[in-house]
Amino acid sequence: MTTVTTRTVEYPADGLTMIGHLALPAGASRRPAVLIGPEGPGLNDFQRRRADALAELGYVALAFDLHGGRWFTDPQEMLARVMPLLADPDRMRGIGRAALDVLRAEPRTDSDRIAAIGYGTGGAIALELGRAGVDLRAIGTVNALTTGRPGEATRIRCPVWAGVGSEDPIMPAAQRDAFAAEMQAAGVDWRLAVYGGALHAFHHPPVDHTVLPGVGHHPLHAERAWRDVLALLAECLPVTEGPGLR
Repeated sequence: MTTVTTRTVEYPADGLTMIGHLALPAGASRRPAVLIGPEGPGLNDFQRRRADALAELGYVALAFDLHGGRWFTDPQEMLARVMPLLADPDRMRGIGRAALDVLRAEPRTDSDRIAAIGYGTGGAIALELGRAGVDLRAIGTVNALTTGRPGEATRIRCPVWAGVGSEDPIMPAAQRDAFAAEMQAAGVDWRLAVYGGALHAFHHPPVDHTVLPGVGHHPLHAERAWRDVLALLAECLPVTEGPGLR
């Protein structure tokens, strides 16, 4: 097994001290890097393990924070924080850029080869980085079919992959259609995977507290969505290229 090194990183964003999780692959060479955005409740061990898994594959990976180290267990408290954030693209971009700065500053990062993947709110932030014109090699999202301000999707300069559950009431068919129309009109290289029978946050293991209606784990589709994310990275950000890896 590849040896992975991890550490906590603190950085300012959105008026808070964010606490991210950085995972580094074995070796000393520069590697392609992946920014990982968590779902609305915040950064927890599930997404930290995602970063570790990507480091095992040879990526520098940063799972970024949304709430200054908090992980919300009360859905209403979470919504009170998240809904104003989702309504403010500039705030989302600020959170994403701050994390991206941390990732780029890591000496192991090949700063010309970075992708962003995200889940729920973290996926919306990844998309807003694209709409802001940030140079990314790929954007992958799950449960984050958000649309942006008119015309700004034309700034997206990389392939976009999005996954969603067919029975997700938070991202219903009308939202899927709006997202697809925005990407198509902007000329983005985009793909949308609809996982049959899955609810919102189908990728996340069950939690031991109250969740919002329409949220539920689907183990089979969770594994499929992760494989689809890895396929996106393998296509757009292969670890077999770059300084010291040829």
